Amino acid sequence: MAILLGSIADDYTGASDLANTLTKNGLSTVQTVGIPAPALALPEVDAVVVSLKIRSVAADDAVVAALKAEKWLRDRGAAHVLYKVCSTFDSTDQGNIGPVTEALSEAAGGGTVLVTPAFPETGRTVYLGHLFVNGQLLDESPLKDHPLNPMHDPNLVRVMARQARGPVGLVDLPTVMAGPDAVMARLTAMNAEGVAAAIADAVSESDLETLGEVAWRTALSTGASGLGLGLARAIARSGRASSSGAGPDDAIRSVGGLAAIVAGSCSAATLRQIEVAERSMPVLRLDTERLLKGSDEVAAAIVWASERIAAGPVVIAASAAPDVVSRLQAQYGREASGHAVEAATATIASELVARGVKRLVVAGGETSGATVDQLAIPAFLIGPEIAPGVPVLRTVGNQQGEMLMALKSGNFGGEDFFAAALAMMR
Repeated sequence: MAILLGSIADDYTGASDLANTLTKNGLSTVQTVGIPAPALALPEVDAVVVSLKIRSVAADDAVVAALKAEKWLRDRGAAHVLYKVCSTFDSTDQGNIGPVTEALSEAAGGGTVLVTPAFPETGRTVYLGHLFVNGQLLDESPLKDHPLNPMHDPNLVRVMARQARGPVGLVDLPTVMAGPDAVMARLTAMNAEGVAAAIADAVSESDLETLGEVAWRTALSTGASGLGLGLARAIARSGRASSSGAGPDDAIRSVGGLAAIVAGSCSAATLRQIEVAERSMPVLRLDTERLLKGSDEVAAAIVWASERIAAGPVVIAASAAPDVVSRLQAQYGREASGHAVEAATATIASELVARGVKRLVVAGGETSGATVDQLAIPAFLIGPEIAPGVPVLRTVGNQQGEMLMALKSGNFGGEDFFAAALAMMR
Protein backbone atom coordinates (compact mmCIF):
# COMPACT_ATOMS: atom_id res chain seq x y z
CA MET A 1 0.00 0.00 0.00
CA ALA A 2 1.17 3.56 -0.76
CA ILE A 3 0.02 6.39 1.52
CA LEU A 4 0.14 10.16 1.30
CA LEU A 5 0.14 11.17 4.95
CA GLY A 6 1.64 9.33 7.87
CA SER A 7 1.24 10.16 11.52
CA ILE A 8 2.85 9.00 14.74
CA ALA A 9 0.52 9.54 17.70
CA ASP A 10 1.89 9.61 21.24
CA ASP A 11 -1.17 7.89 22.70
CA TYR A 12 -4.16 5.88 21.51
CA THR A 13 -6.96 8.35 22.22
CA GLY A 14 -5.03 11.07 20.43
CA ALA A 15 -4.57 8.72 17.50
CA SER A 16 -8.31 8.08 17.16
CA ASP A 17 -8.94 11.82 17.54
CA LEU A 18 -6.59 12.51 14.63
CA ALA A 19 -7.88 9.63 12.50
CA ASN A 20 -11.39 10.99 13.03
CA THR A 21 -10.31 14.46 11.92
CA LEU A 22 -8.55 13.17 8.80
CA THR A 23 -11.58 11.08 7.82
CA LYS A 24 -13.97 14.00 8.29
CA ASN A 25 -11.79 16.18 6.07
CA GLY A 26 -11.53 13.91 3.07
CA LEU A 27 -8.80 11.34 3.71
CA SER A 28 -9.56 7.64 4.03
CA THR A 29 -7.68 6.61 7.16
CA VAL A 30 -6.76 3.59 9.23
CA GLN A 31 -5.37 3.65 12.77
CA THR A 32 -2.84 0.99 13.71
CA VAL A 33 -1.74 0.01 17.21
CA GLY A 34 2.01 0.10 16.92
CA ILE A 35 3.76 -0.88 13.72
CA PRO A 36 1.57 -3.49 12.01
CA ALA A 37 2.75 -7.06 11.69
CA PRO A 38 3.55 -7.97 8.05
CA ALA A 39 0.66 -10.45 7.96
CA LEU A 40 -1.97 -7.83 8.89
CA ALA A 41 -3.95 -6.83 5.79
CA LEU A 42 -4.76 -3.12 5.84
CA PRO A 43 -7.18 -1.44 3.42
CA GLU A 44 -5.94 0.95 0.75
CA VAL A 45 -6.08 4.39 2.38
CA ASP A 46 -4.73 7.92 2.05
CA ALA A 47 -3.45 8.13 5.62
CA VAL A 48 -2.19 5.83 8.37
CA VAL A 49 -2.04 6.89 12.01
CA VAL A 50 0.40 4.71 13.97
CA SER A 51 -0.69 4.70 17.62
CA LEU A 52 2.11 4.53 20.16
CA LYS A 53 2.07 4.86 23.93
CA ILE A 54 5.03 7.18 24.38
CA ARG A 55 3.66 10.35 25.97
CA SER A 56 4.79 9.49 29.50
CA VAL A 57 7.67 7.04 28.96
CA ALA A 58 11.37 7.90 29.16
CA ALA A 59 12.36 10.29 26.36
CA ASP A 60 15.00 7.93 24.94
CA ASP A 61 12.41 5.14 24.66
CA ALA A 62 9.94 7.50 23.00
CA VAL A 63 12.54 8.53 20.43
CA VAL A 64 13.40 4.92 19.52
CA ALA A 65 9.73 3.96 19.08
CA ALA A 66 8.92 7.08 17.05
CA LEU A 67 11.86 6.59 14.69
CA LYS A 68 10.81 3.00 13.95
CA ALA A 69 7.29 4.20 13.14
CA GLU A 70 8.65 7.00 10.97
CA LYS A 71 10.69 4.56 8.91
CA TRP A 72 7.69 2.25 8.44
CA LEU A 73 5.58 5.19 7.22
CA ARG A 74 8.25 6.57 4.88
CA ASP A 75 8.82 3.12 3.42
CA ARG A 76 5.14 3.10 2.46
CA GLY A 77 5.30 6.39 0.62
CA ALA A 78 4.38 8.99 3.27
CA ALA A 79 5.46 12.35 1.86
CA HIS A 80 4.71 14.07 5.17
CA VAL A 81 4.74 12.75 8.74
CA LEU A 82 2.81 14.48 11.51
CA TYR A 83 3.97 13.79 15.06
CA LYS A 84 0.61 13.94 16.81
CA VAL A 85 0.68 15.28 20.37
CA CYS A 86 -2.03 16.26 22.81
CA SER A 87 -3.87 19.53 22.20
CA THR A 88 -2.94 20.50 25.77
CA PHE A 89 0.76 19.82 25.05
CA ASP A 90 1.05 17.31 27.93
CA SER A 91 4.79 16.94 28.38
CA THR A 92 7.30 17.27 31.20
CA ASP A 93 10.45 19.37 31.10
CA GLN A 94 12.36 16.18 30.26
CA GLY A 95 10.21 15.47 27.18
CA ASN A 96 8.82 13.99 25.18
CA ILE A 97 7.63 16.46 22.56
CA GLY A 98 10.97 18.20 22.10
CA PRO A 99 13.27 15.16 21.90
CA VAL A 100 10.95 13.22 19.57
CA THR A 101 10.43 16.22 17.28
CA GLU A 102 14.16 16.80 16.97
CA ALA A 103 14.89 13.12 16.29
CA LEU A 104 12.19 12.93 13.62
CA SER A 105 13.49 16.15 12.07
CA GLU A 106 17.00 14.72 11.81
CA ALA A 107 15.60 11.58 10.17
CA ALA A 108 13.70 13.73 7.65
CA GLY A 109 16.69 15.85 6.71
CA GLY A 110 16.47 18.72 9.20
CA GLY A 111 14.88 22.16 9.04
CA THR A 112 12.71 24.21 11.37
CA VAL A 113 9.68 22.12 12.36
CA LEU A 114 6.25 23.77 12.50
CA VAL A 115 4.58 23.02 15.87
CA THR A 116 1.08 23.83 17.08
CA PRO A 117 -1.40 22.08 19.40
CA ALA A 118 -4.21 24.48 18.43
CA PHE A 119 -7.64 22.98 17.72
CA PRO A 120 -10.31 25.68 18.13
CA GLU A 121 -13.14 23.15 17.63
CA THR A 122 -12.18 21.62 20.99
CA GLY A 123 -11.38 24.94 22.68
CA ARG A 124 -7.59 24.88 22.20
CA THR A 125 -6.08 28.08 20.79
CA VAL A 126 -2.57 29.50 20.69
CA TYR A 127 -1.83 33.23 20.79
CA LEU A 128 1.66 34.72 21.09
CA GLY A 129 2.85 31.22 21.83
CA HIS A 130 0.53 30.84 24.83
CA LEU A 131 -1.93 27.92 24.94
CA PHE A 132 -5.51 28.58 25.99
CA VAL A 133 -8.02 25.86 26.96
CA ASN A 134 -11.62 27.04 26.52
CA GLY A 135 -10.47 30.63 26.99
CA GLN A 136 -8.32 29.92 30.06
CA LEU A 137 -4.55 29.97 30.06
CA LEU A 138 -3.24 26.41 30.25
CA ASP A 139 -1.93 26.81 33.80
CA GLU A 140 -5.31 28.11 35.00
CA SER A 141 -7.28 25.30 33.34
CA PRO A 142 -8.05 21.86 34.81
CA LEU A 143 -4.88 20.60 33.06
CA LYS A 144 -2.86 22.07 35.91
CA ASP A 145 -4.10 19.01 37.85
CA HIS A 146 -3.28 16.36 35.21
CA PRO A 147 -2.25 13.25 37.20
CA LEU A 148 0.76 12.37 35.02
CA ASN A 149 1.82 15.56 33.26
CA PRO A 150 0.47 18.59 35.14
CA MET A 151 0.90 21.74 33.04
CA HIS A 152 1.99 24.87 34.89
CA ASP A 153 3.40 27.02 32.08
CA PRO A 154 1.16 28.26 29.21
CA ASN A 155 4.08 29.63 27.18
CA LEU A 156 4.79 26.83 24.74
CA VAL A 157 7.99 28.41 23.45
CA ARG A 158 9.37 28.15 26.99
CA VAL A 159 7.91 24.66 27.51
CA MET A 160 9.48 23.28 24.36
CA ALA A 161 12.76 25.13 24.84
CA ARG A 162 13.23 23.34 28.17
CA GLN A 163 13.00 20.01 26.31
CA ALA A 164 14.80 20.74 23.04
CA ARG A 165 18.51 20.94 22.30
CA GLY A 166 18.11 23.68 19.71
CA PRO A 167 16.42 27.11 19.90
CA VAL A 168 12.62 27.39 19.67
CA GLY A 169 10.94 30.24 17.81
CA LEU A 170 7.45 31.69 17.29
CA VAL A 171 5.29 32.19 14.21
CA ASP A 172 2.90 34.83 15.50
CA LEU A 173 -0.72 35.35 14.51
CA PRO A 174 -0.14 38.33 12.14
CA THR A 175 2.30 36.16 10.17
CA VAL A 176 -0.17 33.27 10.05
CA MET A 177 -2.96 35.59 8.94
CA ALA A 178 -0.73 36.89 6.14
CA GLY A 179 -0.93 33.44 4.51
CA PRO A 180 1.15 30.36 3.69
CA ASP A 181 3.91 32.21 1.85
CA ALA A 182 4.50 34.51 4.83
CA VAL A 183 4.66 31.58 7.21
CA MET A 184 7.01 29.69 4.90
CA ALA A 185 9.27 32.73 4.67
CA ARG A 186 9.37 32.99 8.46
CA LEU A 187 10.30 29.31 8.79
CA THR A 188 13.01 29.70 6.16
CA ALA A 189 14.49 32.65 8.04
CA MET A 190 14.42 30.79 11.35
CA ASN A 191 16.03 27.75 9.74
CA ALA A 192 18.92 29.96 8.62
CA GLU A 193 19.29 31.03 12.26
CA GLY A 194 19.44 27.42 13.46
CA VAL A 195 16.00 27.35 15.07
CA ALA A 196 14.95 23.74 15.62
CA ALA A 197 11.21 24.24 16.01
CA ALA A 198 8.66 27.05 15.84
CA ILE A 199 5.43 27.31 17.83
CA ALA A 200 2.69 28.66 15.55
CA ASP A 201 -0.29 30.72 16.69
CA ALA A 202 -3.77 29.67 15.58
CA VAL A 203 -7.16 30.85 16.81
CA SER A 204 -9.45 29.77 13.94
CA GLU A 205 -9.90 27.05 11.34
CA SER A 206 -8.62 29.39 8.64
CA ASP A 207 -5.36 29.64 10.60
CA LEU A 208 -5.18 25.84 10.69
CA GLU A 209 -5.73 25.70 6.93
CA THR A 210 -2.84 28.11 6.43
CA LEU A 211 -0.56 26.05 8.69
CA GLY A 212 -1.66 22.81 7.02
CA GLU A 213 -0.75 24.21 3.60
CA VAL A 214 2.70 25.11 4.92
CA ALA A 215 3.18 21.76 6.64
CA TRP A 216 2.27 19.88 3.45
CA ARG A 217 5.20 21.61 1.72
CA THR A 218 7.59 20.13 4.30
CA ALA A 219 8.50 16.64 5.46
CA LEU A 220 7.54 16.88 9.14
CA SER A 221 5.31 18.75 11.56
CA THR A 222 4.28 18.39 15.19
CA GLY A 223 0.82 19.19 16.46
CA ALA A 224 -2.62 18.15 17.57
CA SER A 225 -5.55 17.10 15.41
CA GLY A 226 -6.14 20.71 14.39
CA LEU A 227 -2.96 20.62 12.35
CA GLY A 228 -4.21 17.32 10.93
CA LEU A 229 -7.34 19.16 9.79
CA GLY A 230 -5.20 21.69 7.94
CA LEU A 231 -3.06 18.97 6.37
CA ALA A 232 -6.08 16.93 5.26
CA ARG A 233 -7.66 19.93 3.57
CA ALA A 234 -4.39 20.84 1.87
CA ILE A 235 -4.03 17.30 0.52
CA ALA A 236 -7.66 17.25 -0.60
CA ARG A 237 -7.13 20.55 -2.46
CA SER A 238 -4.07 19.08 -4.15
CA GLY A 239 -6.29 16.44 -5.79
CA ARG A 240 -4.08 13.58 -4.60
CA ALA A 241 -6.58 12.05 -2.14
CA SER A 242 -8.00 9.46 -4.49
CA SER A 243 -8.11 6.11 -2.70
CA SER A 244 -11.44 4.43 -2.04
CA GLY A 245 -10.85 2.85 1.34
CA ALA A 246 -13.49 1.86 3.85
CA GLY A 247 -15.70 4.74 4.98
CA PRO A 248 -17.38 5.54 8.31
CA ASP A 249 -20.54 3.57 7.46
CA ASP A 250 -18.50 0.40 6.92
CA ALA A 251 -17.00 0.78 10.38
CA ILE A 252 -20.27 0.99 12.31
CA ARG A 253 -21.99 -2.22 11.21
CA SER A 254 -23.52 -4.07 14.15
CA VAL A 255 -21.39 -6.51 16.13
CA GLY A 256 -24.00 -7.50 18.72
CA GLY A 257 -22.79 -8.57 22.16
CA LEU A 258 -22.84 -6.82 25.52
CA ALA A 259 -21.80 -3.23 26.29
CA ALA A 260 -19.63 -1.69 29.01
CA ILE A 261 -17.78 1.49 29.97
CA VAL A 262 -14.42 1.54 31.78
CA ALA A 263 -13.03 4.87 33.01
CA GLY A 264 -9.62 5.69 34.42
CA SER A 265 -9.46 9.41 33.64
CA CYS A 266 -9.60 11.86 36.53
CA SER A 267 -10.45 14.88 34.37
CA ALA A 268 -13.32 17.13 35.36
CA ALA A 269 -15.15 16.21 32.14
CA THR A 270 -14.97 12.47 32.80
CA LEU A 271 -15.98 12.85 36.46
CA ARG A 272 -19.10 14.73 35.33
CA GLN A 273 -19.83 12.10 32.63
CA ILE A 274 -19.73 9.38 35.29
CA GLU A 275 -22.18 11.34 37.47
CA VAL A 276 -24.61 11.68 34.57
CA ALA A 277 -24.26 8.00 33.64
CA GLU A 278 -25.41 7.01 37.14
CA ARG A 279 -28.89 8.25 36.26
CA SER A 280 -29.39 5.57 33.62
CA MET A 281 -27.02 2.65 34.26
CA PRO A 282 -25.24 0.88 37.13
CA VAL A 283 -21.93 2.51 38.11
CA LEU A 284 -19.21 0.98 40.27
CA ARG A 285 -16.57 3.36 41.61
CA LEU A 286 -13.37 1.52 42.41
CA ASP A 287 -11.46 2.35 45.58
CA THR A 288 -8.13 3.52 44.18
CA GLU A 289 -6.36 3.18 47.50
CA ARG A 290 -7.41 -0.46 47.74
CA LEU A 291 -6.09 -1.00 44.22
CA LEU A 292 -2.74 0.42 45.30
CA LYS A 293 -2.67 -1.86 48.33
CA GLY A 294 -3.17 -4.90 46.10
CA SER A 295 -6.57 -5.90 47.42
CA ASP A 296 -9.20 -7.96 45.59
CA GLU A 297 -10.86 -4.80 44.20
CA VAL A 298 -10.47 -5.97 40.59
CA ALA A 299 -11.94 -9.42 41.21
CA ALA A 300 -14.86 -7.88 43.08
CA ALA A 301 -15.51 -5.48 40.20
CA ILE A 302 -15.64 -8.34 37.70
CA VAL A 303 -18.12 -10.22 39.87
CA TRP A 304 -20.22 -7.05 40.25
CA ALA A 305 -20.31 -6.52 36.48
CA SER A 306 -21.04 -10.18 35.72
CA GLU A 307 -24.16 -10.02 37.87
CA ARG A 308 -25.57 -6.98 36.02
CA ILE A 309 -24.23 -6.73 32.47
CA ALA A 310 -26.78 -9.06 30.84
CA ALA A 311 -29.48 -6.52 31.74
CA GLY A 312 -27.70 -3.59 30.08
CA PRO A 313 -24.50 -1.53 30.00
CA VAL A 314 -22.44 -1.04 33.18
CA VAL A 315 -19.80 1.53 34.14
CA ILE A 316 -16.69 0.70 36.17
CA ALA A 317 -14.65 3.77 37.11
CA ALA A 318 -11.27 4.19 38.77
CA SER A 319 -11.63 7.96 38.43
CA ALA A 320 -11.13 10.22 41.44
CA ALA A 321 -11.19 13.93 42.24
CA PRO A 322 -7.89 15.86 41.98
CA ASP A 323 -7.42 16.15 45.75
CA VAL A 324 -7.74 12.37 46.16
CA VAL A 325 -5.33 11.76 43.30
CA SER A 326 -2.80 14.17 44.81
CA ARG A 327 -2.99 12.49 48.21
CA LEU A 328 -2.49 9.01 46.78
CA GLN A 329 0.38 10.14 44.56
CA ALA A 330 2.10 11.71 47.56
CA GLN A 331 1.68 8.48 49.53
CA TYR A 332 2.42 5.87 46.85
CA GLY A 333 4.24 7.80 44.10
CA ARG A 334 2.98 9.23 40.82
CA GLU A 335 4.14 6.35 38.62
CA ALA A 336 2.96 3.60 40.96
CA SER A 337 -0.46 5.20 41.28
CA GLY A 338 -0.88 5.61 37.53
CA HIS A 339 0.32 2.09 36.79
CA ALA A 340 -2.07 0.58 39.34
CA VAL A 341 -5.07 2.30 37.75
CA GLU A 342 -3.99 1.38 34.20
CA ALA A 343 -3.39 -2.25 35.09
CA ALA A 344 -6.67 -2.58 36.98
CA THR A 345 -8.86 -0.98 34.32
CA ALA A 346 -7.17 -2.92 31.51
CA THR A 347 -7.67 -6.21 33.36
CA ILE A 348 -11.32 -5.39 34.03
CA ALA A 349 -11.94 -4.47 30.38
CA SER A 350 -10.26 -7.65 29.18
CA GLU A 351 -12.32 -9.81 31.54
CA LEU A 352 -15.52 -8.12 30.39
CA VAL A 353 -14.64 -8.81 26.75
CA ALA A 354 -14.04 -12.45 27.67
CA ARG A 355 -17.59 -12.45 29.10
CA GLY A 356 -19.17 -11.24 25.87
CA VAL A 357 -18.67 -7.47 25.71
CA LYS A 358 -18.41 -6.42 22.06
CA ARG A 359 -19.14 -2.71 22.52
CA LEU A 360 -16.64 -1.01 24.83
CA VAL A 361 -16.10 2.63 25.76
CA VAL A 362 -12.83 3.53 27.49
CA ALA A 363 -12.23 6.94 29.10
CA GLY A 364 -8.69 8.22 29.61
CA GLY A 365 -5.61 8.20 27.41
CA GLU A 366 -3.43 5.95 29.56
CA THR A 367 -6.39 3.71 30.39
CA SER A 368 -7.20 3.36 26.69
CA GLY A 369 -3.61 2.50 25.84
CA ALA A 370 -3.37 -0.17 28.53
CA THR A 371 -6.72 -1.67 27.51
CA VAL A 372 -5.96 -1.85 23.80
CA ASP A 373 -2.56 -3.39 24.54
CA GLN A 374 -4.06 -6.02 26.83
CA LEU A 375 -6.68 -6.91 24.21
CA ALA A 376 -3.89 -7.04 21.57
CA ILE A 377 -5.94 -5.12 18.99
CA PRO A 378 -3.73 -4.43 15.94
CA ALA A 379 -5.76 -1.76 14.09
CA PHE A 380 -9.03 0.17 13.78
CA LEU A 381 -11.29 1.42 11.02
CA ILE A 382 -12.67 4.89 11.70
CA GLY A 383 -16.42 5.27 12.14
CA PRO A 384 -18.71 8.28 12.66
CA GLU A 385 -17.89 10.95 15.23
CA ILE A 386 -19.52 10.64 18.66
CA ALA A 387 -18.18 13.97 19.91
CA PRO A 388 -15.45 16.30 18.60
CA GLY A 389 -12.27 14.23 18.56
CA VAL A 390 -13.88 10.88 19.42
CA PRO A 391 -15.08 8.49 16.68
CA VAL A 392 -16.56 5.02 16.85
CA LEU A 393 -13.77 2.54 16.11
CA ARG A 394 -14.13 -0.91 14.55
CA THR A 395 -11.39 -3.38 15.39
CA VAL A 396 -9.38 -4.99 12.61
CA GLY A 397 -7.66 -8.33 13.00
CA ASN A 398 -8.16 -8.88 16.73
CA GLN A 399 -8.43 -12.38 18.14
CA GLN A 400 -11.68 -11.67 20.04
CA GLY A 401 -13.56 -11.01 16.82
CA GLU A 402 -14.93 -7.69 15.62
CA MET A 403 -15.74 -5.10 18.27
CA LEU A 404 -16.92 -1.51 18.34
CA MET A 405 -14.99 0.79 20.66
CA ALA A 406 -14.58 4.41 21.65
CA LEU A 407 -11.32 5.64 23.15
CA LYS A 408 -11.98 8.96 24.83
CA SER A 409 -9.39 11.43 25.99
CA GLY A 410 -10.32 12.45 29.52
CA ASN A 411 -11.28 16.03 28.66
CA PHE A 412 -13.37 15.26 25.57
CA GLY A 413 -17.12 14.87 25.17
CA GLY A 414 -20.25 16.39 26.68
CA GLU A 415 -21.79 15.27 29.94
CA ASP A 416 -23.95 12.62 28.21
CA PHE A 417 -21.02 11.20 26.23
CA PHE A 418 -21.30 7.62 27.51
CA ALA A 419 -24.96 7.24 26.56
CA ALA A 420 -24.32 8.90 23.20
CA ALA A 421 -21.43 6.55 22.44
CA LEU A 422 -23.42 3.42 23.26
CA ALA A 423 -26.36 4.68 21.19
CA MET A 424 -24.12 4.89 18.12
CA MET A 425 -22.84 1.34 18.71
CA ARG A 426 -26.26 -0.36 18.67
